[in-house]
Amino acid sequence: MSRVRAHTIGVSLDGFATGDGQSLEAPFGHAGMRLMEWFFPTRTFQSASGHRERMEVDAAADADDAFAARSWEGIGAEIMGAGKFGPPGWQDDADWTGWWGEEPPFHTPTYVLTHQPRESIEMKGGTVFHFRNAPIEEVLAEAKQAAAGQDVRIGGGPSSLRDFLAAGLVDHLHVAVVPIILGRGVRLWDGLEALEDGYDVASTTTPSGVTHITFDRKQVA
Repeated sequence: MSRVRAHTIGVSLDGFATGDGQSLEAPFGHAGMRLMEWFFPTRTFQSASGHRERMEVDAAADADDAFAARSWEGIGAEIMGAGKFGPPGWQDDADWTGWWGEEPPFHTPTYVLTHQPRESIEMKGGTVFHFRNAPIEEVLAEAKQAAAGQDVRIGGGPSSLRDFLAAGLVDHLHVAVVPIILGRGVRLWDGLEALEDGYDVASTTTPSGVTHITFDRKQVA
């Protein structure tokens, strides 16, 4: 059965999954790239981003890569919020096709949640962006059908992921708690009191200083 998963969600110690002031120049707002610095040296990122000469990875990066690599396994479709697809106002730019260039790393049908839908965009490498203004349950049902038995990944940002968590739709969640204080931005956990009660929770701290926490939905006996 197709599962719903979210991976490599960077979260600060005070609960922010993105900073304040997102823009074209600052995709994570004032947080810069600090929430994802653990991810960039991994083999998984280097491969997905098309780097032909991968930067050197050490034991710390390999430990983080064990978590990063799982985010791509068995994924047949992606769902993301408008803020992950582009900076504020991208809906008014007919030429905007996302942050990732001509060949995005998803290689699957990818559904963008937006109040201003547009025609689908087919990219190199098999990614097809579909733009939907519909309840998340309807978009998820469409994504599951497109995934053809594989899993659906909720790619973020935090507001969209929080909606799926609040609706009880996420089977597996992986967050990377980064040892920084952001002070402002968009929180992941607001309104999700006692979320952990429905999941088996495990944590691992890697040499990079990041703590990886996984939530797997408890099986009903």
